[in-house]
Amino acid sequence: IVMQWSTIYAVFVRDFRKQKKRITLTIIALCWGTISIMLLLGFGEGLHRQLTINSKGMGEGIAVLWGGQTTIPYKGLGKGRPIMFVPEDVDYLRSRVPELKEIGGEYHRWGVSVKNGNRVVSEHINGVSPNYEIMRNHTPRAGGRMINELDMKLKRRVVFLGDRLMDRLFGSDTTSGFEISDFFSNRVSDVKAEEVIGREVLINGIPFTVVGVAAHKMQMNSYSGMDQDKATIPATTFKAIFGDPWLDNIVYMPRDVHQMKEVEQKVYDALGAKYKFDPRDERALSIWDVAESEREMNNVLLGIKIFLGIIGGLTLLIASVGVANIMYVSIKERTREIGIKMAVGARRSLILSQFLLEALLITFVGGFLGMGISIAATETFKRIDIQSDVLTFMGRPTISIEIGLIVVGILGIMGLLAGFFPALKASSVSPVQSLRYE
Repeated sequence: IVMQWSTIYAVFVRDFRKQKKRITLTIIALCWGTISIMLLLGFGEGLHRQLTINSKGMGEGIAVLWGGQTTIPYKGLGKGRPIMFVPEDVDYLRSRVPELKEIGGEYHRWGVSVKNGNRVVSEHINGVSPNYEIMRNHTPRAGGRMINELDMKLKRRVVFLGDRLMDRLFGSDTTSGFEISDFFSNRVSDVKAEEVIGREVLINGIPFTVVGVAAHKMQMNSYSGMDQDKATIPATTFKAIFGDPWLDNIVYMPRDVHQMKEVEQKVYDALGAKYKFDPRDERALSIWDVAESEREMNNVLLGIKIFLGIIGGLTLLIASVGVANIMYVSIKERTREIGIKMAVGARRSLILSQFLLEALLITFVGGFLGMGISIAATETFKRIDIQSDVLTFMGRPTISIEIGLIVVGILGIMGLLAGFFPALKASSVSPVQSLRYE
């Protein structure tokens, strides 16, 4: 095998000298095709990874539940009845649906006055339970904390600030409301969280102590506004101050994300039994399955990656035509050589394997050169500090081991296809006719 490879290498060098321009152009085309497919797949991989991170900003494996309106008469009760939740429904569902890992109710109030010194803003206040830190990814910055059970029990006047709200209250950022650039901004605040924690703000004129500031996160989805613009207080404190008798929504997280549909049906059954509506009445409740949305997004991103791979693969396919062309020319020029080999006893399989290996050698020389350039380019690009909101949101091209294996597999298939038919033609040469060939 070593001798065969050394012979093939010697023949390759000899052919390269004879067809230097043609082989060089073919290797360049293969290199360019490999760069194209790797960068396109790398862009798709980077986009997939970043959007997966962004989609988890609102929470992972959760569902959001709202009350609706009945559309089916049930047990003598007419349709059109509104379904509204009370705080006790949280414990009720927890006891009736054991598959739930976490569940919590939520209050909302918009246009609430929040004041720090002379700076007053009109903001979104929500009252939640401590497990929203897990369910809704309310991660505090170092030095602070999220609302805890003692805050709930004692109805403490403590507040957890969104990072952009903190900027508007304490920093130099005086803008108000949500701007489209904030959707994917990766800005750095000009005020540190430790400078804010422990200070007081006035919410509707009532003093609240800041106990934590949210770590900045990318958030693609929302159902009541972006978390970075909210002030979060304990649900019990919210109810005591604003007097809301009804929860605005409930958020729950199953123990197994693959049981979302089963849990959803059990929620319908449990609440249907309590509020006397038909469990088959889909309008009685409204449930947003965030996990299902994540799966749909992953399918869309997979489709994008496949599409980009096909475009790059077509570019590489064109380059493989050049390899086949070179092999046909090489066979034509080496007809007498092939005939002499077969006349002295060389088998067809030897001729076939020789030309196949030559085609693979040309393919992999161009392919590995392109892979090296692609990896170097993407790694260099990662290390360049480019402040771009769009780039932060979309991610940077990333070449993974899986992409490398896919490209190597494609190169192998292309090399085999480009060399098989010329090799088949070479192995079918008649020794008598080839010796008379000029």
